[in-house]
Amino acid sequence: MSLNDDPTFWASARKHLTRYGGSFEPMIVERAAGSYVYDADGRGILDFTSGQMSAVLGHTHPDIVATVERQMGAVAHLFSGMLSRPVVELATRLAELAPGLDRVQLLTTGAESNEAAIRMAKLVTGGHEVVAFAQSWHGMTGAAASATYSAGRRGYGPAAAGSLVIPAPNSYRPRFAHADGSNDWQTELDDAFELIDRQSTGSLAAFIAEPILSSGGILELPPGYLAALKRKCEERGMLLILDEAQTGVGRTGNVFAFQRDGVTPDIMTLSKTLGAGLPLAAVMTTEAIEQEAFERGYLFYTTHASDPLPAAVGVTVLDVVERDGLVAQAASRGERLRSGLHALQQRYECVGDVRGRGLLLGLEIVTDRQTKAPGFELGAKIMEEAMRRGLNMNIVKLAGMGGVFRIAPPLTVSEEEIDLGLEIMSDAIAAVGHA
Repeated sequence: MSLNDDPTFWASARKHLTRYGGSFEPMIVERAAGSYVYDADGRGILDFTSGQMSAVLGHTHPDIVATVERQMGAVAHLFSGMLSRPVVELATRLAELAPGLDRVQLLTTGAESNEAAIRMAKLVTGGHEVVAFAQSWHGMTGAAASATYSAGRRGYGPAAAGSLVIPAPNSYRPRFAHADGSNDWQTELDDAFELIDRQSTGSLAAFIAEPILSSGGILELPPGYLAALKRKCEERGMLLILDEAQTGVGRTGNVFAFQRDGVTPDIMTLSKTLGAGLPLAAVMTTEAIEQEAFERGYLFYTTHASDPLPAAVGVTVLDVVERDGLVAQAASRGERLRSGLHALQQRYECVGDVRGRGLLLGLEIVTDRQTKAPGFELGAKIMEEAMRRGLNMNIVKLAGMGGVFRIAPPLTVSEEEIDLGLEIMSDAIAAVGHA
């Protein structure tokens, strides 16, 4: 009998745990190390989701473990009006990495940081309308949930007043196309903002966007889009908020994804990758915006704002990323992974598209490559088969898309682990009979 089948464990889980989104994996995780998690039988499972897309240094990285042990022995939590050295050091380091975004507030989760960013934007602009992409995910709290359109909108009553939406650009399934079939994102963006202007009551506050929409199916904003979006915001007196929860701290081959485009947002939020698996988030903005917010009485006070323990972890994350050259490694290992995914696309008809950047890549499954018919069920079977063979991947199922695998190994992933993951993916696709 497998130790994963422990009847007492599963009886307690069924009796006491709230089911908060999908089903639980039928295994008991006992430990994790590097790019692997290990179940109760000691079986290693290659983790190509980096936990919840967060463990950029892999699991139980020795530098993180040492920092937690050291900081826990000093001070872990304080009254939120007190400051410690790790908090000021992390804020300083982040400001150095993102010139122009000089003011930093440290919080816990991505939803919380987006909540704070939206609140600040509303206060500074005097508006209340917030625009987001139709495929977005920004969190499950108040304003963040109101700006999340990929899931979770039904059954909870009205969203925040002024919640507006536009489609995200999708090069594989373009809504507007040039004569050669390529994505005409500029016409799409112009059309979208014409609709926004018609809907707006004249109280636009912000646009919140992910540089690569992860839960939306790894939809990357094409080169030039971010600059055009920033101009749209400036023309309307809106602030541009970039949610770099999954793209920040090196994952895309830049420290922050926006740096590829040379477009600095008005506000940037970080989470997931900043804490390398621990709850840490940040809101970064300009000196001018922070000053205006302060003068208008900005209030976003939480129990764990500016806590020393997660801040110390954040400093260590930045230290390790710089010391070990992980930004460049994300780019090079990402190219190796992308090349392998393209090889799968050449081999298997059900692989419709490969997209993304660095070590945040998407593989879209379709049942017909010509019509791009969505492959939800097929993708789910491939995911289950891959897990059975020792590879954990997450699949996105959204209307109008195929099943899209979100592939995001740790930045510390080895070339051998990438090759093994690709081999398991290939075997899983072949095993479900769609070679």
